[in-house]
Amino acid sequence: MFLIGNGRLITQEEMNPFYHNGTVVVEGNEVIETGETQTMKEKYPDAEFIDAKGQLIMPGMINTHHHIYSAFARGMASTGPAPKNFVDILENMWWKVDKNLKLEDVKYSALTTYIESIKNGVTTIFDHHASPMAAKDSLFTIADAAKEIGIRTCLCYEVSDRDGIDILEEGIKENTDFIKYYNTKNQNMIKGMFGMHASFTLSSESLHKCVKSMEGLDAGYHVHTAEAIDDLEDSLTKYNKRVVERLDEYGILGEKTIAVHCIHVDDNEMNILKNNGTQVVHNPESNMGNAVGCSPALELLEKGINVGLGTDGYTNDMFESMKVANIIHKHVKSNPSVAWGETPQMLFENNRKIVAKYFDGNIGVLKKGAMADIIIADYNPLTPMNETNYSSHILFGLMGRSVNTTIIDGKIIMKDRKLVGINENEIFERSREHAKKMWNKMQLK
Repeated sequence: MFLIGNGRLITQEEMNPFYHNGTVVVEGNEVIETGETQTMKEKYPDAEFIDAKGQLIMPGMINTHHHIYSAFARGMASTGPAPKNFVDILENMWWKVDKNLKLEDVKYSALTTYIESIKNGVTTIFDHHASPMAAKDSLFTIADAAKEIGIRTCLCYEVSDRDGIDILEEGIKENTDFIKYYNTKNQNMIKGMFGMHASFTLSSESLHKCVKSMEGLDAGYHVHTAEAIDDLEDSLTKYNKRVVERLDEYGILGEKTIAVHCIHVDDNEMNILKNNGTQVVHNPESNMGNAVGCSPALELLEKGINVGLGTDGYTNDMFESMKVANIIHKHVKSNPSVAWGETPQMLFENNRKIVAKYFDGNIGVLKKGAMADIIIADYNPLTPMNETNYSSHILFGLMGRSVNTTIIDGKIIMKDRKLVGINENEIFERSREHAKKMWNKMQLK
């Protein structure tokens, strides 16, 4: 048992959301109580006390859509023509990167991404992976990296037609093998979903194969949905259906499915998402960077659809994603009054609901029985901070690198910005070596 206290405590719990000088009591991997520091110290006099020294204590951050495999693109020179649209970005960048990944590259992209995420206060990641020339065992390789680092993660493999039938079937098998192995009750740190790239890279026959392979498996799908106008136009041209309508026809949508983006959707598609309880994830920075449009996240939320927040590989910092989510809708709607409440709702409430579809226990909240995923951030507010305005303080006062302590599943993973028992320098040195080899290989093609 240990106590984390003497700090401003944000619990994200409805009844007691904020303590000016609060403490979290942890036993094993669970929170057993929260309260005022002096009261908790008197109640548990023999417990180890971790002094937050007036800093901010809060639940770990959750990223509900990431692309670990994209890590090796950072700093990489582009040798092709400047992209003019989303398909150009895929063909000239991401589909070249993923085709050149070997399992060792996958390992180090995962290790480094997980380390950076922990350093930004992220304790749970839903990842969408692609490495077509190394599909077999790729999810298991990432899972091993997650175990080594100590982070909570949900993984899937991106199935598509673009690399031929053999690789498509390898991707299907990687998903189902992983789900069968990890979606059990004997652990609560790693889970699996069935990943698909997007409607426009999957034929009817391929969608049927994916759905058939999931029979009897208790898992949902993780699929890019109407991210760019190209996806919508392809679906209308080939199938005379909009993207959400097509996915729904195959039974892909539902409470355990994540439909990522949903930018180019109409009112009927929103109703379909609402009626079958599908989860949607908003990725504002990626959408802006890819110039695919602004998500109708506010309209989706107004419909009662659960919309979470992710990064889509753009960053490992959810505080950064929160800032952009807050301003993109103001900018697009020319209305400074929108997105104030919806942004923290997506990040702190709705991401938690998505996690609950796959992991046991309460994650993303600090209350009795919740999983002990906790961060401490270096933040000394220059204005009063209380239960009515802490979201504003998080939005304007914090960034990922404010975090100096990260605890996951009751274990201290990072202390004073250093991961415990992990040689970060060695891992990053090896990562640079692998990335350089991959870059050189790509330039030769």
